[in-house]
Amino acid sequence: MLASCSSGGAGAGASGASGSVVTCGTTRTAADVPVIITVVRGTVSCATAMRIENEYAEKLRNGQVAGNGGGAPVTVSGWTCQSYNTPDLLRTGNASQCHTGTAMIVAVLPVATPMAR
Repeated sequence: MLASCSSGGAGAGASGASGSVVTCGTTRTAADVPVIITVVRGTVSCATAMRIENEYAEKLRNGQVAGNGGGAPVTVSGWTCQSYNTPDLLRTGNASQCHTGTAMIVAVLPVATPMAR
């Protein structure tokens, strides 16, 4: 269900001041849509980022999140997680984000490869 980090190894994290995004691996949303988990701010291990996103998806699957389709903010192991609305998702590819005071992880839809006709 999840893959290893592609930037910096399993203990890595951090965009911080450098502004780089760390890609941690892939998982699936509550609706079984594949997403890529990224650390976009702060220092977070990829193991933590993947765990938080998987716990968030599990809460959504189990109906533990209020709002239309589970869109309300919810606390997951000390992080606040929330799905993006459809217009934002279509514009940015960002499906959801989880944040603490200093760090943020984002679940991003993979870019589709156009099929040749």
